[in-house]
Amino acid sequence: MEINKKYVLAFDKIEKIVDKKRESDKYPAMGYTSNLDLISDFNVQKFNQLINDELPELSIKDIEIADKIDSVEKLIKTITYFCANGIGGEVDIEDEKVLKKYFDWEYGIGGTAVQAAMALATIKCPSIVHLTEKSKEMCELLADPEVYTVLDNGKLEHTDQIKSNTENEIHFIIQFKKGDIIQLKDQEIKIPDSNRLIITQTSINENLPLSDSYFKYIENNAEKISSNVLSSFNVIQDKSILLDRLKYIKKHLNKFREKNNSGIVFFEDAHYHNLEIKKLCMENIYPQVDILSLNEEELDYTLKFYDFPVEIENIISCVKGAEYLRDKFGIKKGVIVHTKDYSMYVGQKLEIDIEEGLIYGNLLATAKAKHGFYGNIQQISELFDLELSPRGVKARKEIENSIYSDQVVIVPTKYIDKPKYTVGLGDTFVAGVQLCF
Repeated sequence: MEINKKYVLAFDKIEKIVDKKRESDKYPAMGYTSNLDLISDFNVQKFNQLINDELPELSIKDIEIADKIDSVEKLIKTITYFCANGIGGEVDIEDEKVLKKYFDWEYGIGGTAVQAAMALATIKCPSIVHLTEKSKEMCELLADPEVYTVLDNGKLEHTDQIKSNTENEIHFIIQFKKGDIIQLKDQEIKIPDSNRLIITQTSINENLPLSDSYFKYIENNAEKISSNVLSSFNVIQDKSILLDRLKYIKKHLNKFREKNNSGIVFFEDAHYHNLEIKKLCMENIYPQVDILSLNEEELDYTLKFYDFPVEIENIISCVKGAEYLRDKFGIKKGVIVHTKDYSMYVGQKLEIDIEEGLIYGNLLATAKAKHGFYGNIQQISELFDLELSPRGVKARKEIENSIYSDQVVIVPTKYIDKPKYTVGLGDTFVAGVQLCF
């Protein structure tokens, strides 16, 4: 069947799928971290003026990613590097005052779990979310009749019932746009792709405080959990803390599977602040999950650990890379790779319709990219006027004409060349995929 028709048929079922989840009282559980985002409306002219004022001699050979931003010079070089390469990522900052001095900000919510929960809530699909940052601001932003959390007393409630604290975990988000020009001393740099840089000053999430009541609720009500989503180990710096949290989660997953062997354990990977932590996390968590999900940049740098090079512009190379990860770590079902041009599942055949899940993931993420916020049903319906990504269409044809045609499911995205929003698109994609479980 032609892919545009599959998009239409999937969309026509979306409200029925949500209604069925509500009727059966069966929802996804989304973990683990939450944080308060401060989002900058990045103005390239103002940034060029900042370069001229603070680093007028800056050359392209000088730009680099700082291990930790502790000066305006490192801030400028780091932002310029990400803009010049059109890539996303995360970097720590020593003192947030330098950011507040040079940029304007507005509040948003951050974290895979909470972003995905809000994306689902916008199409009226309930979910249960694990929180780490529980400030008044965060709880107010998450207050929605479709977003549930588990209180310390074990009761399922909305976030407005949380006794909030005053501590914030703040992530500063700088979004840059394709086609904007960075002006250096010796040349102009045209930004090749829209993306975002996350600048973090971690406090809560580097310890990843786990809620016993959340995990006990999931274990005691496992048959009601359609998918158990794991994420957010990436800002931990201490190996002993990571291993302790992973040990706890492994025990939890064993208890979950004892009561619900059909529930999907889904892991959304991320950009890690510490590569040793990344490797340790992979080796411990990948073998525990049914589905690993990651973007093409994460696929690339993950495979570099094992000297397995991948060309992210080559779809067959990406398939081979996903297969390598699945085989090496014993991932139980398969690997999802999601990009701005396509989403793809590589793995064993599933009882559920994973192609439909990829379509929903693409639609929810594209709606956010287009509108700047989570899309409702009406806003999602407006995406059908968009063309399919040419790169995604080409990749789908290559798969169809290859030896992988029976092993790979690939769906081109509805393409937006210059998205209004680049924050949380992967997290919103994750939300859409959960609808098929």
